[in-house]
Amino acid sequence: MAWDTERTKRLLLDAATDEFTEHGLAGGRVDRIATAAGVNKERIYQYFGKKDDLFAAVLASRLRDSMDAVTMEGRGPAAAGDYAGRLFDHHLVDGVIPRLVFWEGLERAELAAADEARAEYHHTKVERFRAMLPGVDHEAAAELFLTVVSLVNAWPVLSHLDRLIVASPDEGAARIAARRRVLVRTVEVLANDVCGPAASAD
Repeated sequence: MAWDTERTKRLLLDAATDEFTEHGLAGGRVDRIATAAGVNKERIYQYFGKKDDLFAAVLASRLRDSMDAVTMEGRGPAAAGDYAGRLFDHHLVDGVIPRLVFWEGLERAELAAADEARAEYHHTKVERFRAMLPGVDHEAAAELFLTVVSLVNAWPVLSHLDRLIVASPDEGAARIAARRRVLVRTVEVLANDVCGPAASAD
């Protein structure tokens, strides 16, 4: 029977996603990944290279999926705010990307920053974001997009700061909804400032 390479790769990526989300790169163990996937760990090295490369492959895969799952639609500041809100929702349901990105920042920031494929991915995201904002250049769109990503990614991994700083009596869905409103409004205000006269004319 022929070996199903693509299925094996998917099993390994899924197992590695769980492992790295929970333990990060340094704490993640190749033997646990192989066991969870039901695959000989030599396959990991064969298909992905060293553990660091597997981590990068996991994050790249999840980022591509999120680009398809949370599309950029519409035009103007309200569209930017709507995108931020939907990305916030996505990361609440599936907190994998925020956790992986924070682990990456702690453990492999320089490698990630030098990754040409990741740079191209983010360039594409910024250009799609810029297309929603009339009259905005790439640099201004990139600054605003970085703000969106930072705000959205922070909530799933820094929620303890909410309890310390805001100390809201609301809990659960009510508190999440309140935070979402603040985030969306913040992005709308910033987008309106960046778009300037062009936004008013649209």
